[in-house]
Amino acid sequence: MTHADLATQIARFTPEEGIFDTAIDRLTLVRWSQPSIPVHMVQRPALCLIAQGGKQVLVGDRLIAYGPASYLVASLDLPITGVVMEASADAPYLCFCLYLDGDALSELLVDLPAPAGAGADAEKGGLGLSLHPVTEAMVDAAMRLTALLGNPAEARVLAPLIERELLYRLVTGPMGAVMRSIAVGEGGMARIARAIGWLKANFRRPFSGPDLARVAGMSVSSFHDHFRRATAMTPLQYQKQLRLQEARRLMMTSRIAAAEAADRVGYESTSQFSREYRRLFGAPPLRDAAQLREAVAAPLAI
Repeated sequence: MTHADLATQIARFTPEEGIFDTAIDRLTLVRWSQPSIPVHMVQRPALCLIAQGGKQVLVGDRLIAYGPASYLVASLDLPITGVVMEASADAPYLCFCLYLDGDALSELLVDLPAPAGAGADAEKGGLGLSLHPVTEAMVDAAMRLTALLGNPAEARVLAPLIERELLYRLVTGPMGAVMRSIAVGEGGMARIARAIGWLKANFRRPFSGPDLARVAGMSVSSFHDHFRRATAMTPLQYQKQLRLQEARRLMMTSRIAAAEAADRVGYESTSQFSREYRRLFGAPPLRDAAQLREAVAAPLAI
């Protein structure tokens, strides 16, 4: 199967612009017919394949550009900014995104002995968002999973098997050591995942470096080194992005004032909130929220 086959299936089940949460658990499809505005979000762990078009993703100070030649894996929850760069009415951006199921991954690993050196590879760590050359087998499995949307009866039986096949492709590929580390809760990447879980649950609260290092079970210096490599940002920068994204969501959906949004997400200074908000989103809080309400919805998945 080719990217054209996958693109045909994605187009079949995305009759208009937007993001489509499908009837198959964890499978999301995206269609976009023009370059997009920057979209800020927290990317969940996922496998993403672009069948047509191209995109840029900014995580921390790292810019990743990708298209059909590569697949992207998010192994951690990461604040990102995504922009569709290549899309048109005749050749829309078409993306397959399968969010990773930790339980299914753990069950698969029971049947797969770890290769020699896997623990050492995972301990080295790396950015929790990475690109790898796509394989025909992976594109074929993604196409077959998407095609099942047209046959719900078969999907109930076959979709979990194809999802397991895609997870198998991941754990036997370049990301295998990292996937194993996170699934079994061991290694540097798994420890950073624990710290990120704490930050997501407590982003409104102040914290200290030693406190977060204890959550991760690491020394302070080792923790900060691993965190920076995994996220391309510091823990404080990560917390700031969580706070600002949540404040933006609150102002858009609840139409609250900037001062109230700042207070709800943990800022003590409204002026500091406004400065940091403008730096991240390019406009003052209320103007930005108003502009977003008027804008056409942009694609939120990688």
